[in-house]
Amino acid sequence: MNDQAPRKRPAKPYRRPKKDPVRILAFEALRAVDERDAYANLVLPPLLRKAREKEGFEARDAALATELVYGTLRRQGTYDAIIASCVDRPLREVDPPVLDVLSLGAHQLLGTRIPTHAAVSATVELARVVLGDGRAKFVNAVLRKISAHDLDGWLEKVAPPYDDDPEEHLAVVHSHPRWIVSALWDALGGGRAGIEDLLEADNERPEVTLVARPGRATTEELIAAAGEDSALPGRWSPCAVRLAEGGEPGALEAVREGRAGVQDEGSQLIALALADVPVDGPDERWLDGCAGPGGKAALLGALAAQRGAALLASEKQPHRARLVARALAGNPGPYEVIAADGTRPPWRAGSFDRALVDVPCSGLGALRRRPEARWRRRPEDLAGFAPLQRGLLREALRSVRVGGVVGYATCSPHLAETRAVVEDVLRGRGGEAPPAEWIDARPFMRGVPALGEGPDVQLWPHMHGTDAMYLALLRRTG
Repeated sequence: MNDQAPRKRPAKPYRRPKKDPVRILAFEALRAVDERDAYANLVLPPLLRKAREKEGFEARDAALATELVYGTLRRQGTYDAIIASCVDRPLREVDPPVLDVLSLGAHQLLGTRIPTHAAVSATVELARVVLGDGRAKFVNAVLRKISAHDLDGWLEKVAPPYDDDPEEHLAVVHSHPRWIVSALWDALGGGRAGIEDLLEADNERPEVTLVARPGRATTEELIAAAGEDSALPGRWSPCAVRLAEGGEPGALEAVREGRAGVQDEGSQLIALALADVPVDGPDERWLDGCAGPGGKAALLGALAAQRGAALLASEKQPHRARLVARALAGNPGPYEVIAADGTRPPWRAGSFDRALVDVPCSGLGALRRRPEARWRRRPEDLAGFAPLQRGLLREALRSVRVGGVVGYATCSPHLAETRAVVEDVLRGRGGEAPPAEWIDARPFMRGVPALGEGPDVQLWPHMHGTDAMYLALLRRTG
């Protein structure tokens, strides 16, 4: 009888984890968004530039990193619901860095064409690098559970049926907080199809749109410089050019020189509409009362220069005022940039013929560009913006002369930030304002369909391909 103990198998030699620069960069971007409340569109470009210089990133590496970051952020709510069903603790008890790695893995498994085995192994290797071997085992176990179903299969499991709870169903399926689904539905009106189209559009990557600043550049110049295979005219704005996916605005001479810039087509339409409204009497002084970061101011400045008018661009925050000055540099007409509070303006009442106030807001109209904003905003934020929005509109009406025109704009479709603000100011709620009347804004957005019953205008991503910009035009009457 052999009483010797069985021999133990020799332990496998330790293997160092493979460092994947693309996924490490994506993880670093997500951590910056989570830890510092940074925005991905501000964090990602410098990380990509550094990677090109130090890691030799190619275009396909940058494209994958961008997709991993933005795709994970857009689908965060859906992935959270799926991950929650695969772990044995509440998500709030999962360390945020671990949750970021799991979300990156979930997106690769459920939102890309990366093969399952590659998605799991690459994410586990990432976990070993940034979390350590112990937590990488947890990541591996959760990802293998997630890989058991495709996205549609998971949505059947984690989303309540539409007939039982329509808002929660849409919130989980389309990855928006429930309160935002409710607010967007109220603003949009209509049935299920419209709100689903809007939520889906919020989860699509927006086109890069350029503006050819009148008198300084032309759309033909931009299209020729980008190449006819890489650029198209805008849908609605005569100043707009749409770049194909992967187009690099900074490669165009006109953009580098400030004669053109990156600007959403909806934002262009706001400035163009204000400039097109006829005014009786002089049309010599224009005001942009909330000018940062400078896109609309640069377009208004170019339009004003063509008519011999001068623009005053005012921005409360000095660092944003510097961005405005940079955007306006080289404008052929007279302009001035100041750092001033639009609710306590230093200029005299009645000084201007036209004024624009694109007021601070929740940003719910730009969720395509800033997907992380949907997870940061809270319903109570709207109450914080309300006094500022009303104050800015009241002062804008005081700033124009009798017969002058004011444009109230905001990058939000929420009713509390749009028509409710204008109606309150016109009725004198919260403070007295000069008498004013509505101007129907629809005729000044020539060729743009589906603008509603007026007199104000709400643009929509799913209908117009723009951010959800709002515009009310008012004329001071006394």
